[in-house]
Amino acid sequence: MKVIKPVKIKNGKCSRISQGDILRNVEMIEYAIERGGEIEISRIEFPLVIVLSQDCDLKQDFDYRWGRPHRNTQDKYLISVLVAPLYNAEHVFGGNHLSELNLKMQDINSDSKSVKEKIKDNEIPRYHYVLFPNTVPIVPSIIDFKHYFSVNVEHLKKIKQTSFVCKASELYRERISQRFADFLSRIGLP
Repeated sequence: MKVIKPVKIKNGKCSRISQGDILRNVEMIEYAIERGGEIEISRIEFPLVIVLSQDCDLKQDFDYRWGRPHRNTQDKYLISVLVAPLYNAEHVFGGNHLSELNLKMQDINSDSKSVKEKIKDNEIPRYHYVLFPNTVPIVPSIIDFKHYFSVNVEHLKKIKQTSFVCKASELYRERISQRFADFLSRIGLP
């Protein structure tokens, strides 16, 4: 049996958005429609998300947008940042992590025990299991790479002051990023 090690957490926070930042209460705009002169906006608020966008892009965006003197172009600016929700692992295993959206997901607890263990060992490409050290008050969590979304970079920077929880260390964030890229680049077979 493999020993699951907690993700390494980097201490401190910086004012810029960084790859591996874990933020709380981040909203996703599900849709916005106009009906008879009124705008209806549907939002989903995720309790925890992790930033997936590459750190070099996030750093360049910050440097060119807020750090360096004005430049003639804004080609280093990002429009949005990719994030993915962190779900409570036990809720994922029970298939009820999206029950508030009236979605029933696969009940992994009813599957063979090996599926659950494979998820915990990060052997299933769709999921990334995250175990936090005792110093971080977050239950074991799972990133479902099918559920990524984007958030406006300026909005994310604005809420970071009050929403920052912790940051995965460079080694762990790169592993998560690599697994996310591998999942997105898979070739679906009929």
